[in-house]
Amino acid sequence: MAGTIKPRSPEELRQAVEWALNDGKTLDVRGSGSKIALGRPMACDQVLDLSGISGIVDYAPEELVVTLRAGTPMRDVEALLAQRNQMLAFEPPDLGPLLGQEAGQGTLVGAVMGNLAGPRRLSAGAARDHLLGFSGVNGRGEIFKSGGKVMKNVTGYDLSKLLAGSWGTLAVLDQVSVKVLPAPDQTRTLILLGLADEAAVKSMCAALGSPHEVSGAAHLPGRTALRIEGVAPSVEARLKALRELLAETGARMEELGTLESRVFWREVRDVAPLKAAPDAVVWKISSPPTEGPAIVARIKAQRPAAEAFYDWSGGLVWLALPASADADHAIVRGAIGAKGGHATLIRAPEAVRAAVQVFQPQPAALAALASRVKESFDPKRLFNPGRMG
Repeated sequence: MAGTIKPRSPEELRQAVEWALNDGKTLDVRGSGSKIALGRPMACDQVLDLSGISGIVDYAPEELVVTLRAGTPMRDVEALLAQRNQMLAFEPPDLGPLLGQEAGQGTLVGAVMGNLAGPRRLSAGAARDHLLGFSGVNGRGEIFKSGGKVMKNVTGYDLSKLLAGSWGTLAVLDQVSVKVLPAPDQTRTLILLGLADEAAVKSMCAALGSPHEVSGAAHLPGRTALRIEGVAPSVEARLKALRELLAETGARMEELGTLESRVFWREVRDVAPLKAAPDAVVWKISSPPTEGPAIVARIKAQRPAAEAFYDWSGGLVWLALPASADADHAIVRGAIGAKGGHATLIRAPEAVRAAVQVFQPQPAALAALASRVKESFDPKRLFNPGRMG
């Protein structure tokens, strides 16, 4: 059973990595461990627990920037921002409950390293687009920094884009600076009732293509939801225009107020609408929005018990399937088709995750490039070996 190293400062973190490098030890890098069941199983020599490197370093509300340590819980960041009516615009999801953990246990750095974003991703961008700068230690035991506390154009490598989505396999971060934005005064949601999947995606795409600044577009069975945010007069005017735009669908329409909307979109963010059995496997499928319904239809033709709902105007499909020895990975990835997309196995038993590719297999050229990047950052494969393999 692996032991645990829990550094309390950036210098102790560097020393821990240097020790692992010199002794040939591998490290299971984690903040709170809320997403440890996501990815292929690892058999590391030591757990590198970052929860001891925690706390807000600097918060400049007027500059829309917060700087924090790697182990800082997401709930602490959100509570701090709420005091100044600000928010993380990319809506990082809390996947803990989906993965068998308690809610509210994740860290912001963990969400960034997974490049996780919620419903507002289609209007505000992904986690990587909000990462301004960071510091950490690479697999050579070297401390390095990138970016800063402002958005600016630079010449050279954009390391923020590279590390976001690397799931802790390239480097260990001890500090990040993240862009924040003012929270909206009002949030309203227009609900279209009774649309089939294809009609729902068509309506969501029309709403997103309109000038009405829709910040969320999701389709659950029987309900298609469109979110409008901002100051009250603007929200009212845009909702009215959106109703007129979508009147031709013939769907009955309802509205959710601000409080109801916040609850609804939080549930979409955290995949709560997927009422799957606890032992069901869960996939996350990204594709062109108009392809989503066809992908789901192809899967349901072979697995009628499949459950699904759509986010990002149809570009993201959350899918649950009955438990099986291989998570039906050939069916899921085979359904994506020639127009592109990728599927990630988000939840499955350890034995299943060990047997199948959790992350979308890469084309040979891209896999070779990823290997060279890994060689540059972590030549001894210290960090989370095999998690993305």
